[in-house]
Amino acid sequence: MSDALLIGDAVGQAAHAGQVVVQSADPFMMSFSVFILAIFIGYHVVWNVTPALHTPLMSVTNAISSIVIVGAIIAGGPLEMNLPTVLGLIAVGLASVNIFGGFMVTQRMLAMFKKRS
Repeated sequence: MSDALLIGDAVGQAAHAGQVVVQSADPFMMSFSVFILAIFIGYHVVWNVTPALHTPLMSVTNAISSIVIVGAIIAGGPLEMNLPTVLGLIAVGLASVNIFGGFMVTQRMLAMFKKRS
């Protein structure tokens, strides 16, 4: 008998006996699928933003980065120097650059809409 028939027969017998049969997917493949979908959706969302919405969108991303920096400060706060602490400190630095760069871009965008004297 083939393996597929044996597995199918075992699942059928377990279901007939009232047992719950759970087949779980590989966690890596599930996470990888979500990652690929996030890239695809993020690409389409970002490139379809009209110029009028760019400045408010930058403000929202600055707010999200500020939430990230709070979590990174918590992760980088412990006294012992281990991998999560180092990664938290790196995240604080990168999120800070993102926040300040976003504010600079927002200021330049708003300056484009001001009337010149």
